[in-house]
Amino acid sequence: MALRSSGNRKLSFEILSKTRSLEEDDRSLLYRSTSDPIGLQSGVAKPSRNSRKKKKQKKRKEAIAASPVIPEDPVAEQCGNDSSGTVVESTSENYGIRDNGNVNRISCVGSASVVVVEESVCQNVCGFGELRQRNVIGGGEEMAAVASRAEEDRAEMNGSEEPLPPAQPQPVVNGNVANKLDTAESLDWKRLMSEDPNYLYAVHKSPAKYFLDEMYSGNSLRRTTTLGSEKERERVYDTIFRLPWRCEVLIDVGFFVCFDAFLSLLTIMPTRILIKLWRFLTARQFKRLSAAELCDFGCFLVLACGVILLGQTDISLIYHMIRGQGTIKLYMVYNVLEIIDKLCQSFGGDVFETLFNSAEGLATCSQENMRFWIRRFVSDEALAMAFSILHSFILLAQAITLSTCIVAHNNALFALLVSNNFAEIKSNVFKRFSKDNIHNLAYADSIERFHISAFLLFVLAQNILEAQGPWFESFLFNAFVVFFCEMLIDIIKHSFLAKFNGIKPIEYSEFLEDLCKQTLNMQTEDSKKNLTFVPLAPACVVIRVLTPVYAAHLPYSPLPWRLFWILFLISVTYVMLTSLKVMIGMGLQKHATWYVNRCRKRKHHLHFD
Repeated sequence: MALRSSGNRKLSFEILSKTRSLEEDDRSLLYRSTSDPIGLQSGVAKPSRNSRKKKKQKKRKEAIAASPVIPEDPVAEQCGNDSSGTVVESTSENYGIRDNGNVNRISCVGSASVVVVEESVCQNVCGFGELRQRNVIGGGEEMAAVASRAEEDRAEMNGSEEPLPPAQPQPVVNGNVANKLDTAESLDWKRLMSEDPNYLYAVHKSPAKYFLDEMYSGNSLRRTTTLGSEKERERVYDTIFRLPWRCEVLIDVGFFVCFDAFLSLLTIMPTRILIKLWRFLTARQFKRLSAAELCDFGCFLVLACGVILLGQTDISLIYHMIRGQGTIKLYMVYNVLEIIDKLCQSFGGDVFETLFNSAEGLATCSQENMRFWIRRFVSDEALAMAFSILHSFILLAQAITLSTCIVAHNNALFALLVSNNFAEIKSNVFKRFSKDNIHNLAYADSIERFHISAFLLFVLAQNILEAQGPWFESFLFNAFVVFFCEMLIDIIKHSFLAKFNGIKPIEYSEFLEDLCKQTLNMQTEDSKKNLTFVPLAPACVVIRVLTPVYAAHLPYSPLPWRLFWILFLISVTYVMLTSLKVMIGMGLQKHATWYVNRCRKRKHHLHFD
């Protein structure tokens, strides 16, 4: 402990050192350590009288003057008295190391009122001996008694016949613990590896023995593969054979459902409108339109506006603008248009559902709410018209891009198909899909295949109008390549989607059952599982493309004959489309009835799929 003084402060334990030097001349001086591995013990000093305090300070000054000066501990210098004059604790240590390894520690607290003596005996470098601690309250006489008592205890310990056993390492103030050194046996690497049960490779195995063990140890790929089961075999065959067949059947049926809706728009809707107009002209009495008739008139208005606006578009200008781009730019343009097409297809269903809901409300509303429902129907009709025209322009640009790739002589079509289709695989296969998401994805593939058919019809019309020389065989080959690539990519995509997401082939049979129930107008549990397709935009594109073909083959004759030929071609086209509509519609009805009954039998364990 540092003492309060006006000059250089000295260490308090030097008084004790001086006393011991006077009593025992053969003792060496105690030296002071800069680090204290043992926790400091401190007490609270009691104030004494002024006279007694002055006498003690005088004696200490004399003792300090006769003893050598030892540098103070920096930590001890930070301690002292505060401004109020109270005694602040300060601690200083002194260690005496003898030949036998004994260590003494003496601490004084305050103005020598509390003395802490700690003794420890170290037998070897690996353990600590017994630690003793005494707290003595008093002045110089008490300090001398404590010092003499410590010497007697140390003499008794040195004179004992049996050495103290090594003690366990004691924790110190700063959390450090004396670590025990590892023995030579614990550092024997070969012995450690041979005793390890997880270490299978023998230390002294020769290369020849290792090679023979590898030859007779079983499967050569046992470390990188596992033994399959019957379930794994079923999954392999599902991925290769069962699921591609059911997936293709589902997509094909969905394609024909879309085609049937497209033919209904071109045949059923105009017929119903003409019948309604004929009844109105003959009866000459206006009746409130039903919801179905309002929907027909709304769709016909959207179709007429779309065809008129697309008729003002210069296809040749757009074709040469797209053809002037490089192959990479063609790929980017086609991908951007395809993404916008999918977004429009998804949102277009919601727009027309809103329009049909307004038509239902207008057909059943009262006279008081008639004005409100009319305004609502008109606004929904305007929104549906704008959205359908936008979607029509997107499909037209996409058809022109595909036509550019087919006509090009630098294999741009194959580059477009390969890059686009494998990008589709990458964006879908390695993602987590639920059963409903895969269901919607199969429907989206059906709609995409129908759009590709409309694009190929556009290419055919362009070749009829502008191609020179033999072109039909080349067109058939390119159309086959496009359809084959699309079918192959859809099969690969759905096969691995089912593999990674645990979808069995029976799930695709359930998707097909839902689609068949939708064809038969049967109520399903979830209406979101229905195929949503609005054929207005593809119909606008097809009519816009076929109109120049019909106009180019009209005979040059007076106006009455031209009108006759126009009506004749329209009638022939209508009859052809109506016949096709009847065949496809009846075929879908029969197939849906057969498949739904088949699924019912399977569920009743009368037929196994």
